[in-house]
Amino acid sequence: MEPNLGIKNYLAEIGRRGGIRRRRTLSTEESKGMLRVREARRAFKKFYSMCFWSFDPELVITQNEVAWVAEQLRKNGNRKAWELAAKLCQ
Repeated sequence: MEPNLGIKNYLAEIGRRGGIRRRRTLSTEESKGMLRVREARRAFKKFYSMCFWSFDPELVITQNEVAWVAEQLRKNGNRKAWELAAKLCQ
């Protein structure tokens, strides 16, 4: 069964318009901050059993916790954790 081409085109058009309208511009500092938070979240999950076992596994890492994650990686982690902590602090 072929989907209605008119509906498909309509949905594509409103999606395109919404994407253009919602596009945002980030400063370099903001985008670097978002990248650090993403990396800190990955590190928290990856090294949870080694470095963060005593903390809530559902802890939400925000910009404020990035330095704490790096500190815990350095204090309780292995060499890979230490290297990741160095990346987070750049």
